Parts: sequence; C-alpha cells; structure tokens
Amino acid sequence: MPNRYLSENGSIGEFAAQYVRMSKDEQDYSTFNQEEAIAAYAFAHNFKVIHTYRDEGRSGLLFDSRPGLKQLLDDVQSGHANFTAILVYDVSRWGRFQDVDEGAYYEQLCKRAGVRVIFCAEEFENDGSLVSTLLKAMQRVEAAKYSRRLSVKVFAGQCNLVRRGFWQGAAPGYGLRRALIDANGSPKTILAQGERKYIQSDRVILVPGPPHEIETVRRVFESFVSEQKSTTEIAAELNSEGITNGYGRLWTKTSVRKVLTSEKYVGTNLFNRCSMKLKGKVVRNAPEQWIRVEGAFEAIVDRPLFAAAQKIGQKNRCGISNEEMLGRLAVLFAQMGHLSCKIINEAEGLPHSTLYRTRFGKLSSAYEQIGYQQKGSSEYRAIKRALADRFAEIAEGVTADIKKAGMAPLAGETASTFKIGSQVFSLFVVRHAHTATKCRAWVIRSSKGFGSDRIIAVRMDRTNWYPLDYLLLPTKLMHPHRINLAIRNFSLFEPYRFQSIDALVTSIGALVASSVELDPGLDRQPDQHDD
Repeated sequence: MPNRYLSENGSIGEFAAQYVRMSKDEQDYSTFNQEEAIAAYAFAHNFKVIHTYRDEGRSGLLFDSRPGLKQLLDDVQSGHANFTAILVYDVSRWGRFQDVDEGAYYEQLCKRAGVRVIFCAEEFENDGSLVSTLLKAMQRVEAAKYSRRLSVKVFAGQCNLVRRGFWQGAAPGYGLRRALIDANGSPKTILAQGERKYIQSDRVILVPGPPHEIETVRRVFESFVSEQKSTTEIAAELNSEGITNGYGRLWTKTSVRKVLTSEKYVGTNLFNRCSMKLKGKVVRNAPEQWIRVEGAFEAIVDRPLFAAAQKIGQKNRCGISNEEMLGRLAVLFAQMGHLSCKIINEAEGLPHSTLYRTRFGKLSSAYEQIGYQQKGSSEYRAIKRALADRFAEIAEGVTADIKKAGMAPLAGETASTFKIGSQVFSLFVVRHAHTATKCRAWVIRSSKGFGSDRIIAVRMDRTNWYPLDYLLLPTKLMHPHRINLAIRNFSLFEPYRFQSIDALVTSIGALVASSVELDPGLDRQPDQHDD
C-alpha cells in the first residue's frame, strides 16, 4: 500500500496533498489559515499531508493563471502522485469559475486518476451522494456569484473615487506624475514608475511633471496647431533633438497622437473608456458610459489650444472617404505583406486604426475588402491549433523514446521539464520561421530562464510538421533566456546536433550514466545573432 501509512495509534492512514489559494482581494482566506484548517481535518480523519500546491495572489476565475493547480493536475494525471486525496479548504478555493462545470471537470480528472478531492470546511462530505452533489453544485454557483458581486462593488468604488478627482489609471503619461496624498488631502510623495500605494486610505492624483516635459507637451500642441505640422514631423523633430518619450524610447506618430488626444493635459479625468469584466475580453465602451470629471487635475495645456488640436484631428479624420482609406490600406498591404494596428498607426498618410474600426465596424472588415486574411481568422486559428497538437505529439514521442531506453523521467516544474538521474532537462519543440531579413531561424525562448542542465531541442523543418534534427544543448554555455539557431551561426551548435531520435537518446543515456560533458573542450559562449 504505497499511498498509505501506519499511524502511531496502529490504524491505517492515507497520504494526501493540500491545495491552497489566496487572491489579492481575499486576505481572510490566507494560505496560513487554510493550512491550519486542513491540518486539523487531516489529523481528525487520519490523513498525512505530504505535498502542498499553492497559488498565492491568484484569482480563482481562470485556470491558466494558476500554476499551482496546473502542476497538481499534471502530477495526478501523469501517475506521479503518491497520495490518494487532495485536501482543499472549501469549494471557492478550488475555483470561482464562471462556468461552474469547469471546476467539476478538474475534480473529475482527479477522480478518474484515483485521487479524491475533499473540501475540509464544507458542511457536506464529498462522497458522491445526491445530497453532496447538489450542495457542491450550489456552492460552485455561489462562488461564481461572489466574483460577479465583487466585480460590481469594485467598479462602483472606482467610479466613486474618479468622481472625487482621484486617479485610477496606471501610467500617468508624459509630462505628468502620480502624487500620493493621505486621507486628509495632504501630499506625501511622488510615486515612481511601478510603485503603488501601501496604505488603504491613501489616494493618488495627477500633478505636472518636470518642467522640461511640460514644455515638450506644450510644444507638441503648438507645433500641431500653430505650425500645422503632422504627427510624423513632430516625432522626427523630437527624436532629432534627443528628446525621448515617457518610457525612454523614440517618439512615434502614435505616441505624439496620444499626447494630442489625451484630456489629462487639460485636467480632465476620464474613466471606463474600456472595461474587462471577470478576466474576459477588453470591451470599448460607448462615450455615454465614460465617466468624465473636468478640473480634477492641474492643467498643463490651455483648453482653447487643446480644442483646436481636436478640431484639426477631427477634420483630418473626416476629410478622407472610405474608398480612399481602403486604397491607402491596400497600398500599405502590398508594401508590407501583412497588416496590424501598429503598422497602420505608424504608416505615413494613413488614418489611425481606430478610424478604420469606426468606419467599417471592425478592422477585419477593412482587411477583407482589400483581400487580406489576418492571422486571427478562423483558418489561421485552425492551423495554429493543429501545429500546437503536432508539437505536443512530438514532445510526447521524445519522452516515450527516453522511457523505452530504460530511463524514467521524473516530472519537473512543468510538463516540458523533467529529471533523469541527476540531470534536469528542458524539452522544446522549435518551430521554423523566417526573420525580417528572410533568413531561416529557430528561436528557443524562456522569459524566466531555462533553469535546467540541458535543453533538448527538436528543430522542425520548413513545413513545421516533421522534425529536422535534434540538439542536446548545455545551458551553461548558452544565453540564459534566448537561443537563436540560424544559418549564420549554426556551425557553433554542430557538436550538439543529432540526425535521429535514437542518436539523441543514446547520448542522453551516456550523459546520465557518466555525468560527463558532451564536449568538455568547448568552453566558449556561442555568439547569438537575430538572423
């Protein structure tokens, strides 16, 4: 009975795992409090907790944002779980999924693998009876309703603060800064980029920034209104003088346009132009739904000057016909080969992408009229899903071949990371692509670092359907976050390349058995190129 143990009183107990979750808005559900309640339940029911899976600061709305739960399900489904039960504080900790069947689905995955899910603080036993099934369903509905009610309350609170003149946005914008004030309205400090308030009663307002930034903002408006310069000309002029935008980058026509159209510069606080409810899609709200508070902040641009800039912008937008807009878009498509919001917004002589949405309902409608099939089309999504399934199939095949060779990979932090002997391997199926210079390239990326001893890379051919070759790369000789495998630099990786999966598996076996580097003489860092 590998999943059971003999307790001190001579009875047979079961090994269990515990799952704890706390979102930022639910401090009463601290993971410490959950673990205390679970420990009491485990002691009373003869369970011994041997694993803890946790998601701290994670919303219960979406599965994809919860690495702890994902790892738990991976371990259970892969057969590596050495426990027979999962102890959870209550149904809401398992999730506040808006589709209540989603939480039931994840529970059923565990049940099919022979692992029970037990809710320790609920008044019912999760024993599969009709009564417990009904009560559990009701709790799932209540957990989902709680998130909806909380969303309404939070939004109402934000609207109330905006009406009182407080800032609820993120970055203040060029020429402005976020100032922290206390409950009495007394100034405390200027918040740097990325800083947040830490006292609940404190509030944030916008104040003018450094004098040179204020002068630049006013100069942008004067150049646009009085000198009749275009946004492209203004951006070029600022860049030629070494003046960077609020992020330390070069100015573009889009960043100039954002300054010219933002009512923050005349002291108006705008809120609810876009919304995203319950982790759903971003929705652009109609102007009548916006919350507008004039005089909320100190203005750094005169209202007549701002109004003149809006009048010019409106005239530029309305003075072009639909046919001319489509004609210019078609020319841009012929030049670039593809289209996007960024490409349209930065192109000389084209209206902003929002005008295309206004005129044609949505950007894809304009694309269709010039014969461009965007990447978000149903056909593109179908191809992308097929390739994702194919890559997963290849990854499973490589793992299966390693197992056939007598090596048993142990599950790591993710499904693509595993341990064989004392070595940790990360598996990547690397798609074939072309760079901006049309050169063939295969790029391995990891934003958090590779975190393993070796990388197993399966390079795909031009079709991205069949493996081209296999590589076994020592991470200590590679860039920590990105490895570019291109035609120009690929000779550097030749010592680590294998033509067949059998040769790769043989080398992995020899490496694990001897713990010797494949090529100890290669001690230099390979050069990385983008092409």
